[in-house]
Parts: sequence; structure tokens; C-alpha cells
Amino acid sequence: MRRFIPLVFIAPALFLIVLFTFWPVLSTLHLSFLQWNMISPRARWEGPGNYLSLLTGREFWLAGYNTLVYTVILLVFNLVLPYLVAYAVTRVPPRRQTPYKALIFAPGVISLAVASVIFLWLYNPVLGPVDILLRHLGLGAPAWLTGYRTVIWALSLITTWKLFGYNFIVLLAGLVAVPRELIQAAQLEGASGWQIFWHIIRPQTSATSLYVLVMTVVWGAQYVFVPIQMLTNGGPDYASTNLVFLIYQYGFGFFQAGKAAACAVLTLLVFLVLILLQARVLEKKVYYED
Repeated sequence: MRRFIPLVFIAPALFLIVLFTFWPVLSTLHLSFLQWNMISPRARWEGPGNYLSLLTGREFWLAGYNTLVYTVILLVFNLVLPYLVAYAVTRVPPRRQTPYKALIFAPGVISLAVASVIFLWLYNPVLGPVDILLRHLGLGAPAWLTGYRTVIWALSLITTWKLFGYNFIVLLAGLVAVPRELIQAAQLEGASGWQIFWHIIRPQTSATSLYVLVMTVVWGAQYVFVPIQMLTNGGPDYASTNLVFLIYQYGFGFFQAGKAAACAVLTLLVFLVLILLQARVLEKKVYYED
């Protein structure tokens, strides 16, 4: 009987995990083999038709490519850049760091909906400050939200502005936690600032960097949904659509629940591949303090 005592304690949490995690995944998998318009009382068995339609269509691959582009942009602006800024702040005397922390973190408390409205005003081709400044400089203002090549960058800046402060604080905490003794010992041995950064600070903060990398990929795919829905609705011609918005569009825009579920399953498989990549490759290069 003692063997079953731990199960009694974990049963409530296990029940919630099954109810709100595994059961929805299984339901989505079952729905992906059906054809249902979310109105009809009965769903028709479709088999692998939804998957074949997605894999042979243009929208899914274009959304997948856009998701990859969003991810790369966000990793640069929400991982690399916050890391460098956080490292620069650590070089400032501790008493003078507070204004920098407050100023950089401030956009993080604003919702993405509000941020989208703010940037819609900034991108306004007539009254937008960005376009007015470019005209004063003699530069032509691009079509930020309607240009095929600029729309992803314009939307990524909104998500970057929102996530930058949080990632900055997390990375700053990792940098501050680096033992001062190691840095002082390296300085006594005559190590340069670059050598200290590359051989001591970078490895010591690798666990924090990995966390920010994973969260940037996950949040980036989800958070960019709000600017897409509010400002472009996936346009022009699917140029700003990502996989998460495509799922929403199939389900609640085209009322193709089966196709939306199939797209969700394929997106889940993509994230599973990323998880395996993290576990097999990235985790081996990360330093964890005992």
C-alpha cells in the first residue's frame, strides 16, 4: 500500500494535467481527421485529407517560412541585443543602474494590443512620426504594413518592444550571478576584457541564455499573433501570416476546424523537433551550477 501513497498526493495535479493538456491534444488529433464547419451537428470523416491539403497547399509552407523569419528576427533582437545591453548595464556602477533598468523594462508592462495601436500610429504614412522623420531626411517612407518585404519587420518590432525588457532583466540577473572571484582571478592573470567575457561570462550565463532562447521562440510564435490580427490580418497575400495565426484563420475565419486542427498538430510536431534539438544538442553545451 505504501507504493500507492505518492500517487494519492500527485493525483490532483495529474488529473489537471491530463484534463487540460493531454486530453486537448488527443481531441485536436482526432479532430484533424474530420471535416467540420463548427456549425453542423455532425462531423464527416476526412482521413488524412486535411494533412494532404495543407502539405500540398501554398499557405502552410508560406506560414512556416514566415514563422522561421519571425523567429530569427526575434532571436537577434530579443536574445542577442538584450544580452549585449544587459552586459553594458553591468559595467555601470550599481547605484546608477536603476534608471536604465526601469526605462528598458517599462514597455513590458504594456499589453500587445496597446503596443500594436501605438505602432500603428508610428507607421501611419501621413501623420506617423517615423515617416515624417524619414521625409525630413530626404528618404522615402516604405509601406510598413502593406509592403511584402517590410511587413514582417514592422510586426516583429512590436513584439520585440514588448519582450525586450523582460529578457533584459532575466539576462541581467544571470550576468550579475557570475562569481566575481572568477573575474578577479582572470584579471590578476592578465586576461583581457574580451577573454573574460568569452571564456568566463558567456559559459557561466549559458543556462540563462538557453532559457531566454526557448522562451523567445515560444513567445515569439504566440505574441506576434496579436499584431498580425489587429494590423494586417495575415496580409498582404499571406506575407505576415505565421503558423499560429494560420490555425486561427482556418478555424475561426474559414470555419474549417479539421484543417485548423491538422495545422495545429503539424505545428506541435515542429515544436517537438525543437525540444529534441534542445535536449540533444543545446543542453550538452550549457553550464549548470551544482
